[in-house]
Amino acid sequence: MVTRREAAQILDIPLEMAHRHGIPPRLSEAELGELLDNPPAWLVQSKANRTGKRPVWVQLTCAVCGFSEAARPKKWWPEFTYVCCLHHEAREIPVLGPGLVRSVYDGVGSRFAGIVDAAVPEA
Repeated sequence: MVTRREAAQILDIPLEMAHRHGIPPRLSEAELGELLDNPPAWLVQSKANRTGKRPVWVQLTCAVCGFSEAARPKKWWPEFTYVCCLHHEAREIPVLGPGLVRSVYDGVGSRFAGIVDAAVPEA
């Protein structure tokens, strides 16, 4: 059995769309296979309307412990160098390279901080 959330990830659609179009809370592998093999018109249209600029789902994986989860990317997310669980200490995060400055963004996924290491702007 596959959950609605897992089905949405596999179909590459938002969870809200899966709910709106009647995908049940749990469905069998065969039912999911049928949706993939013979997509309904709404799913075909959804894929045709994609601009391709931002993915529907991203896989977040902690750079320290390897915990991973799928999440919907937010518009405010920059391109992260690393993501790590909020409970890790700063000394556990990979070392900042020379000539770089680090920015940390809390509230990424359900339990992550996003880290961006960027070149120091020249004055």
